[in-house]
Amino acid sequence: MRAERKAALRLYLAVGCGAAIGSLLRFLSGVIVSGMGLNALWATSFVNVVGSFVIGLFAALTAPDGRLLVSPAGRQFVMGGICGGFTTFSAMSLDTFILLLQGDIPLAVLYLVLVIAFSLVAAWVGHILAMHLNE
Repeated sequence: MRAERKAALRLYLAVGCGAAIGSLLRFLSGVIVSGMGLNALWATSFVNVVGSFVIGLFAALTAPDGRLLVSPAGRQFVMGGICGGFTTFSAMSLDTFILLLQGDIPLAVLYLVLVIAFSLVAAWVGHILAMHLNE
């Protein structure tokens, strides 16, 4: 039972450390995007699309038939931790809600549809890239 607890603790620490890194990367992305004169919608969109690409790529590369052998804690460090801390579904929801409150329904719908579509495409491209790398 002690070995199971140690494994669980390693997993929790991996996710927590990854989330800290992902959150810092998300914050820095916002600083860079706003420094370019773009608003918060661009920063949120950027991290969601990039995070979707990374999780799609990493999930396929580290799958049982993937090219990279990574421990469960290593997978969760990247996928649950870094990607989870980096992406901003809650921020995207708030951005959309604010647009709706401001009465800009067309922009809110366009923003939501485009971010989701680009994020799904990014995850798919990451997966396809990983499958080619796995050959």
